[in-house]
Amino acid sequence: MMARRWWAELLLLSILLVVVAFLSMGVGPSWISPLRILGVRLPRVVLGVFAGSSLALVGAALQGILQNPLADPYILGVSSGAAFGAALAVVLRLASSLLTPVFGFLGAILAIIAVYNLAKSNGRVPKDTLLLSGVLVGFFFSALVMLLMVMAKSELHEITYLLMGNLGFIFARSDIPLFAVFVLLVGVCGGVIYSRSREMNILSLGEEGAKQLGVETEKLKMMVFVTSSVVVGAVVAFCGAIGFVGLIVPHITRILVGPDHRRLIIASILLGGTLLLVADAAARTIAPVELPVGVITAIFGVPFFAYLLKRRKKQFD
Repeated sequence: MMARRWWAELLLLSILLVVVAFLSMGVGPSWISPLRILGVRLPRVVLGVFAGSSLALVGAALQGILQNPLADPYILGVSSGAAFGAALAVVLRLASSLLTPVFGFLGAILAIIAVYNLAKSNGRVPKDTLLLSGVLVGFFFSALVMLLMVMAKSELHEITYLLMGNLGFIFARSDIPLFAVFVLLVGVCGGVIYSRSREMNILSLGEEGAKQLGVETEKLKMMVFVTSSVVVGAVVAFCGAIGFVGLIVPHITRILVGPDHRRLIIASILLGGTLLLVADAAARTIAPVELPVGVITAIFGVPFFAYLLKRRKKQFD
């Protein structure tokens, strides 16, 4: 019975994603011809599904291994590193469509190395130390980005949109192979994370209990941290820093399908892409000018998360 219900939920979420994707291609501030939809809005929809699904996947994984409902893809400082790399390409006037994501991804890798070396102690990476190291590295790279914004002149507008997140990346032919490589990389990392979903379920019992059941907790944490960081770096390299998707979506899917990570991760992937497409459609239509999609996710994400916190508080009262 439970399996049948899960398959029904999976089918419903899949259909919802497909329907929203088709509707999103037809939504915009002005009408465009069907031929231009393929060249203008289809890439935007693909990018939205890629970013939303990836951020939701990482959010579900990090909340699982850190056992912290406030964990999200940007808490580990990787997004700030990626934003610094992309902003540096802009300031150096190297911001061709090909070089910007490459610099962003290299910045994310630099942040991963910094956080890991800062958090590591006697061969272990404690959860609290990992979080604090991520916050510290994030602040450092954010400061560097602000320094670049001071140095920037005509490029300031581009850096600002990068920090707020958007799906307006314009693909040239040379970008398609690079994007395909990033998608493949994210797919491999997602597969690795999902393959450890059973161990994440056991980890929810606590580290001591998980160790007694044979789970190598330190190895699991580092594997999820590294793969999640690579995924976030790939997303920020193309879309900028889009907040709240990785924080909110796992909470919604946990209400819908339960805490089992074997279901939670897949449901989060589907719902994450759907919600980011809805947010992007709103960003293109609710104002006279196109808004960064990160603004929309924050505007709707903050009140919803406040509702979740209030709901959680009532459960403990």
